[in-house]
Amino acid sequence: MKPIYPRAEAALNSVFRHDFVAGADLAPSITGHSIPRQETVHHLLGLMPEIEPDQVVMHVGGGSGYLTAVLSQLAHRVIYVDRNPVLADTARERFFRRGLHNIDVIQASADKGVSTDEPCDWVLCTTFLPNVKVLTANLREGGHLVCLEGRAGPVPSVAMYRRDGDKLERCRTLGWVDFNRNSEQILIDLGLVNDSELDKARAEASSRNERVLDVLRRSLNLEEIDLYRSLAEQRGLVFAEADDVLNHLNSDLFRRFSRTFLDLSRTIPVAEEDGSMTVVTDDPDVRTDQLERLTPKHRIVCLLVTPTDFRRIWSALDLTVKGSRFVAEQNAGLQPSPDKGENGKDLLGKEINKHISPYLVSVYEAILLDAVSEKASDIHIEQYEDRVRIRLRVDGDLHELPQYQLSAREIRGVINVIKLRAELNIAEHRLPQGGRSRLQLGDATYDLRIQTQPSLHGENAIIRLLPQTGRAMTIAELGMSPVVGVRYQRLLDNPAGLVLVVGPTGSGKSTTLYAGLQTLADDGRRKVITVEDPIEYSIDNIQQTRVRSEIGFSFADAMRAFVREDPDVILIGEIRDQETALEAIRASQTGHVVLSTLHCNDAVDSLQRLYDLGIHPNSIAGELLAVIAQRLAKRICTHCRKPAKPDPVILSEVFPDGPPVGFTCYEGEGCDKCNGRGTQGRIAIVEYMEVDTDIRNTISSQPPIGELRWRALDAGLVTMRDSALDHVIEGIIPLSELPRILPRERMAPEIRGGRRSNP
Repeated sequence: MKPIYPRAEAALNSVFRHDFVAGADLAPSITGHSIPRQETVHHLLGLMPEIEPDQVVMHVGGGSGYLTAVLSQLAHRVIYVDRNPVLADTARERFFRRGLHNIDVIQASADKGVSTDEPCDWVLCTTFLPNVKVLTANLREGGHLVCLEGRAGPVPSVAMYRRDGDKLERCRTLGWVDFNRNSEQILIDLGLVNDSELDKARAEASSRNERVLDVLRRSLNLEEIDLYRSLAEQRGLVFAEADDVLNHLNSDLFRRFSRTFLDLSRTIPVAEEDGSMTVVTDDPDVRTDQLERLTPKHRIVCLLVTPTDFRRIWSALDLTVKGSRFVAEQNAGLQPSPDKGENGKDLLGKEINKHISPYLVSVYEAILLDAVSEKASDIHIEQYEDRVRIRLRVDGDLHELPQYQLSAREIRGVINVIKLRAELNIAEHRLPQGGRSRLQLGDATYDLRIQTQPSLHGENAIIRLLPQTGRAMTIAELGMSPVVGVRYQRLLDNPAGLVLVVGPTGSGKSTTLYAGLQTLADDGRRKVITVEDPIEYSIDNIQQTRVRSEIGFSFADAMRAFVREDPDVILIGEIRDQETALEAIRASQTGHVVLSTLHCNDAVDSLQRLYDLGIHPNSIAGELLAVIAQRLAKRICTHCRKPAKPDPVILSEVFPDGPPVGFTCYEGEGCDKCNGRGTQGRIAIVEYMEVDTDIRNTISSQPPIGELRWRALDAGLVTMRDSALDHVIEGIIPLSELPRILPRERMAPEIRGGRRSNP
């Protein structure tokens, strides 16, 4: 760096920049101008003439206060000015805490001038103003103004003016100052990572040939969209989502550039208009100078997107190009030649079959990318007489993907691609088939469970996406009420017994069981073995085994082997038949905690299901510890939640005698964070029945199911209605979810021992 005068060097060394890093709590307020790098301040002081000890300086755009604090070591008095009240208040507190009593803080916009009690020798403006002449009145005669110019460029120039009477005369351009910070520096400034963690991430990124930002995002467990939205703001870029960009893609523009160049530069040209070219990138530190040299007649407008959205946009453009080629080849009756790309593999890491068009592979990849981006749990590909329908299940509801206008011939090809990846028989169209494959997207891995189903107009395909992270949710993350969560935790500490989680398909039973397993894995004091069909989530430190019915290895076979392996806890994926149920009971009788699922409607129905499987009532009574029945309800988006007017029909069903005084409920208004749906994610609504002495005696006598339920209610059954209402009142789920998760007869308070329970 260029040397600066000794007093400036001493001032810079006396102020610790880290003390003025605002932290993650002020993330929306911080920019490169608000908290410049130490190198930037050094360069700026080197450009300016020397500030004398008896002078008064005003700093406009003071931000976090770092540069102002350095100036306070050079001048007699410094006046800090910033329009952001949060930054101004924080800076005032920091100045006071560090004994910088020669700084006065003014929270104001400088667009129309600033009112001060004395004229200044220097005014330093590190933010862009529409008209810097409004600051003339703040200068004494002969005083100097140093300000930024060249806003259109990535690096602004610094100019110096002098007050001459009532005029502001330009003296000269001092030089260029780069206020930009790279993404790594931004993460440090936001308090998300420290220097040692950054060095560790750099080493890991180098060894795994990944970007440092990807390693940090994974290690910090940050939401991709939140991280990139924040980085865009810090870097002065516009953040965009794929759904907004996909509607305006220019495939001809994409064809003009080398794919290798675009991949290396991490840019995709998407639109062209009025002498400007819009490109998207997933690199916050992107450089567009090479692109500018290739297109000198265009002004480059850069949008920042997430890596997942970058892949979606690339895939959509690539799909359009390959689709045109596919149509031409089909019309010409040609066999398309395989386009394997650089490594001869597709997105799934599979060798591309020479008989499968790259276009059809790209269609499948694009659908998978859309599903991952939307955080979908399932993909439904359906054929009808004159149309193809592709839908994603997001938060329990199906949403159509209208951008895929595929012909019957194309969709048959896509289903063949799906079959090949799942190692299914592509010649078999008459019978349902099931298989699995894997999807690798950057550092994320997904297990894909594939099911094909013949129908009237052709085969349909259903794909379930299961993220494989090595960790499951913990009990605390499930969203259970604290009371039920503590009880569930206590169940896992029992020396022996049977715990059942029940509900229909897709009600989150496995997720609840896996949360218990994750808790045990984190604890590490007990050995846990599972037998599943299939293994839905891989969990570190848990021994997981898959059922293989084709070679005669069933749930019951696994259970008989497991009890000889000294386990403390055994998980059975599902109790489907009498043999498995009997082995589960025997395992619990021999000193093991057994966790499993059953398909039935509620906690009490599970007892009848066990009776139907031929399990003796005394065995059930002796071994059953608890039953958790559950459904999944949509969470209200926390970013757009607001009080709601309750639906009078639902209200009358839930409270036949009238709602309690002060009853309130909430709903989501819809925002960009939840794609306008008003809900984001789902939460388990549970019914919890703990088996105590009274319940055991009742189970042994095998009474009718109605009597079983009211005895369970008297014994303290936590009903699903009560759990759901708690979540409604807390503003977690909307009231409109209740009819979706509760049958009509369970909407009202239930009868307990001849009395209606409290609402």
